[in-house]
Amino acid sequence: MNRRWLALGLTAYIGVPFVLAQWANLGRLRSGRRARLEIALTFDDGPDPATTPAVLDALSDAGMHATFFVLAARAEAHPALIRRMLDEGHEVQAHAVKHVHAWWRSPWGAYRDPGDAARRISAVTGQSVTLHRPPHGAYTLATVLGQRAAGLTGAHWSVEGGDWREGATPDTVQERLLARVMPGDVVVLHDAGPGARVTVPLLPGLLVALRERGYRSVPLSRVDGLTPVDWPALKRRVFIALDRAFDRVGGIRPAGSRADNLFRVGRARFPVGGLTLKDGFRPERGMSGVEFHVNNPVLVDLGPRRSIPRGRQDFRALAHDLKTRPEYADAQVVYCLSALAPLLALVGFETHDLPPADRTRLRRWANVLRRAYGTKDGARPPQLSVLSREAFLKLFG
Repeated sequence: MNRRWLALGLTAYIGVPFVLAQWANLGRLRSGRRARLEIALTFDDGPDPATTPAVLDALSDAGMHATFFVLAARAEAHPALIRRMLDEGHEVQAHAVKHVHAWWRSPWGAYRDPGDAARRISAVTGQSVTLHRPPHGAYTLATVLGQRAAGLTGAHWSVEGGDWREGATPDTVQERLLARVMPGDVVVLHDAGPGARVTVPLLPGLLVALRERGYRSVPLSRVDGLTPVDWPALKRRVFIALDRAFDRVGGIRPAGSRADNLFRVGRARFPVGGLTLKDGFRPERGMSGVEFHVNNPVLVDLGPRRSIPRGRQDFRALAHDLKTRPEYADAQVVYCLSALAPLLALVGFETHDLPPADRTRLRRWANVLRRAYGTKDGARPPQLSVLSREAFLKLFG
């Protein structure tokens, strides 16, 4: 009986907050809309006079702005660094009084920490502190209640740099971030502590690469569409996870190896026969091809009109893959099975009807996706959008 009550107590105190707050991020800030080429760079554990100035210098040189989740004692010890953050347009929010994982804190200590940190940091900044990110992003029931009592909103992240990991280097962390980052993401790095040894040399090159892609970094509170995660947002995340699982099983990857590309692609056998394309090419059923799928959250947030120029741009990355990746060397057609044929026709694809069985199957899946992403029902019937390899490369290569 005692063991049962202990298990129930641990589930209520750690298990439920872990699932709902730490993993699902319900009620926490996690990411914004995918429509704008902007992200929120966030830095934890500072300020530190040995490393934070270099982070601020890199941000200033790039014209980027960030959010710093600072430790109370360090903020009190280095008010000039806090003032510089604010003067240069950055945001200062609460990390902790004690940088200890919530699971190892006493319930009273974990409950008091968010409010105590916010009050002490606010006294240094002269501004209200509204956001709190607990150390390691970890929660217990006491952390949740402590945030609520202090009037703070929990702030998580959607992309973790991993600068603190053993063996991390500036090159590996930059490669990881540039492969994973998407518009609206909240990225976590460190301007102090173990992660700073990687972030300080990493940051100038990372910011240049982000700017070359058209990204800007803004303070967390200014990210477009950033609101605490609710049940509809969680439902959307579940379907994004299903998409990723489908991709892993099917060998599908983002075009150009960039998660923010509008398309995901993989090798496939051409599904229909009896067609003659406008350039005279006759694809046969079973012929080697490249099938592309839409990056659904990006498409939904961009909307149809802005997706057209973005599609033209991102197809160039697919053209580069087609010319350089060995697995696509024998692909003779590039195609998509979707209800987006009218949009794809605007960028040059041919449209053909699908057999009834394929139309029914794809329409059912399209209805599921519309409900998941909160878009309207009544989409067009799925169709085949296709170009020969030669025609695709002529348009986008």
